[in-house]
Amino acid sequence: MTKITYYPSTNFNERMPEGTGPVKIDILVIHYTGMIPENSALDWLCNPESNVSAHYLIDEKGIIFNLVPVLMRAWHAGESYWRGATDINSRSIGIELVNPGHDFGYRDFSLNQVNSLIYLAKIILSQYPIPPRNVLGHSDISPARKIDPGERFPWKQLAKEGIGLWPNKKRSNNTEPSNKQVISMLKSYGYDTENNSLSDLVTAFQRHFRPERCDGIVDKETQVQLENLIFSVAE
Repeated sequence: MTKITYYPSTNFNERMPEGTGPVKIDILVIHYTGMIPENSALDWLCNPESNVSAHYLIDEKGIIFNLVPVLMRAWHAGESYWRGATDINSRSIGIELVNPGHDFGYRDFSLNQVNSLIYLAKIILSQYPIPPRNVLGHSDISPARKIDPGERFPWKQLAKEGIGLWPNKKRSNNTEPSNKQVISMLKSYGYDTENNSLSDLVTAFQRHFRPERCDGIVDKETQVQLENLIFSVAE
């Protein structure tokens, strides 16, 4: 059994309800640390001066660290949006994966790291009502600001384990790509189409669901992938 090590951070506060209802925990957000390898992401997420944290961090050996109690509000999402919600920190659980990221030598996530993430995510999903479409990367909720966990993250593998969604290839479309239709579908799925450019939105979608091409261009294959994703949600 994978061990979870408690390594407390002081960077958290109370979750805040949206509206008059109770606090909801219905989003899971996955990040990479994006730091120079010699620097300690673990210590940074626990440093009061950083003003950032996550509920969990998984290092490249697959060791899981619990930094913030899940019932508390960790500071990992920043300015973000998903399906009408803007205080994502209050309704989400954040998991950081140690990886230098695009600025410092982005690389594949290790086998041990991915296996530990699958183990941890399954525990979280068994305890909280997080729908598959709410298992997200930081880039999904902040398309203009963030690109993590990036195109090397194994979203398709996680979906096969019941963690998140992956489009089922059931439909094809012979029509020319339509920006208007793509924006409508991205909004329907949950993206913030009011405050992000089409290019940023499409790139974020591609990083998650079409990682072999992350250029922000609405081509036929990207539109078909999005249509199949919407079709998967409706099933």
